[in-house]
Amino acid sequence: MTEADDDAEQIWPSVDYARQVERLRAAVGGTIYLVELEPTEVQLGIRQTGQPHVLLDVLEFPRPDPTRGLAPHFILLDDGRGLNLGRIARISVERAFSPAIDQVLYQDHQAIQGLLFAERRLSASFIAERSRQLLGQVLGKEEMGADPARGHLQGPIEPG
Repeated sequence: MTEADDDAEQIWPSVDYARQVERLRAAVGGTIYLVELEPTEVQLGIRQTGQPHVLLDVLEFPRPDPTRGLAPHFILLDDGRGLNLGRIARISVERAFSPAIDQVLYQDHQAIQGLLFAERRLSASFIAERSRQLLGQVLGKEEMGADPARGHLQGPIEPG
């Protein structure tokens, strides 16, 4: 990977984002299928119902924030919802499940590859450290599981 490739990956939104937004705008009025991201405090999941939606519009989001996963655009659906593109893993046409590449209008590559399918390493030491921290919280001793060198626990997702 070159330095230019590294710089392109650091740009937010991605270089490909504008092209994907234009594809979405071209699909306004048509039927789409969503794969939604469902972040919680402990995990990141997806919801894929296979239910068709009519895409009513693609609008600019007034307060994008990459730290909270809020993209510069959101979509308006026929069920009355407005969904920020930062909360969507994939939007496709014609097929809800396993769409062909040309049927995918929008895909959040970073969320899919970097979070949903990232390699996790749950080691015995990580589980022990996390258990000790949680036990400390339950007993009211916050410092019980903390590593002073790091200041907090690292998660099971390897940085990459």
